[in-house]
Amino acid sequence: MDRQIASYQQELIETHYREVDNMYRQIRGWRHDYRNHIQTMKAYAAAGDWEAIRHYLDLLDEDLTTVDTVIKTGNPMTDAILNSKISLAKSKEIRVVADAHIPVRLKSSEIDLCCILGNLFDNAIEASVKLPREERVIRVYMDMRGTQLYISFTNFTAGKKMKKEGKRFRSTKGEGHGLGMVRIDAIVERLEGYISRNSEDGAFTTEILLPQV
Repeated sequence: MDRQIASYQQELIETHYREVDNMYRQIRGWRHDYRNHIQTMKAYAAAGDWEAIRHYLDLLDEDLTTVDTVIKTGNPMTDAILNSKISLAKSKEIRVVADAHIPVRLKSSEIDLCCILGNLFDNAIEASVKLPREERVIRVYMDMRGTQLYISFTNFTAGKKMKKEGKRFRSTKGEGHGLGMVRIDAIVERLEGYISRNSEDGAFTTEILLPQV
């Protein structure tokens, strides 16, 4: 089991790295094209074609929206993970409502935070894609509560309450999904934090508190 978890963690980190790298490749690509965009608009301006400039600016605004970072928490690693996962969710037509603020330097390691947030988001995405498009919503909330980092993830489900096996809910996605829950629990326990999962008809919520002192 330890080897399975270690292998799964490494695979998860590599997946997150690829997602984050892809997001920043998009940003770098847009910046690289910036000079060409300026030259195009200068040409329209020289010709006095203001309607063409307005249309071009509308296209640029739409394109920039697809690569701009959505969440700015104050913590670079958290921003990278959340924004890459939000981008992934949007590609699957899942609406993400996120409110995340981290005004202090975290005690938790970036690897631990990467594993927790990545697993929570992946689980929520896997559950959401089973729903009709108009019902696909993931709610994310992160903030400091005193000296503890509070993390809350809620996603809608197909209407069935998940069943518990011991202290954990039974996985519906097979081995990888279950290992993700095990990994989260192990990190929270090692950091002497608190985790709560609640499955009600139509929604699944995970809440985590991590000490930062």
